[in-house]
Amino acid sequence: MSDALTPFRLDGRVVLVTGASSGLGQHFARLLASVGARVAVAARRADKLQGVVDDIAAAGGEARAFTLDVTDAASVRACLDAVGAVGAWGVPDVVINNAGVTVTRPLLEQTEEDFDQVLDTNLKGCWLVATEAARRMVAAGKGGAIVNVASILGERVAGGVAPYAISKAGVVQATKAMALELARHRIRVNALLPGYVVTDLNRDFLTSEAGDKLRSRIPSRRFGELTDLDGPLLLLASDAGAAMSGATVAVDGAHLVSSL
Repeated sequence: MSDALTPFRLDGRVVLVTGASSGLGQHFARLLASVGARVAVAARRADKLQGVVDDIAAAGGEARAFTLDVTDAASVRACLDAVGAVGAWGVPDVVINNAGVTVTRPLLEQTEEDFDQVLDTNLKGCWLVATEAARRMVAAGKGGAIVNVASILGERVAGGVAPYAISKAGVVQATKAMALELARHRIRVNALLPGYVVTDLNRDFLTSEAGDKLRSRIPSRRFGELTDLDGPLLLLASDAGAAMSGATVAVDGAHLVSSL
């Protein structure tokens, strides 16, 4: 690898990826391992993570699976304890706060349970993981990087996903608040804002007639691919982004700046 790309590498660093059992989280875990990170993949069901761990090992990387419910502070502490107990891993150097859910239905049909489920996972979970990890980074006398995965719906809005949009707007503001207070501890906090990215979970919709109508409103006239997020994620997680904190990086084919 050329010297110009060296700052993007994460050789030997411990990275925790939440929500790593599918979609973006699974992709991020493989990507981070490919640039030398020791990856802690976490989700509510650790058994669903074994395939990711096996794939990383087969490619010559290092990964371990951990049980984590981001909505439960005790589970967050237990997960970070378990990561720290692995050999020489210790406190994570990087956290990718990726766990997220949504409930899709009209606003007037949304329930209190819907709201709590989405906000607890997307916003409270982000807060719990980031703050607990940051406490440990500070106690260990080390800096670090936290990347909160938000969404372009944190800055714009769409119908049928009110709690999701509200939660991601909160993640954007939480990122800025965390960045302000953690900068003195050499901990950078930034947010990645994906647009509509094709995954196994949404592929059927995005390739449907309704998906075609949505794509026509994106200036680039294309949906994102998982690999479109690789460069931006590595920038925020690695020393290549050493001077970046409190930033929100949209990866959306100019969707956020499209005409109203």
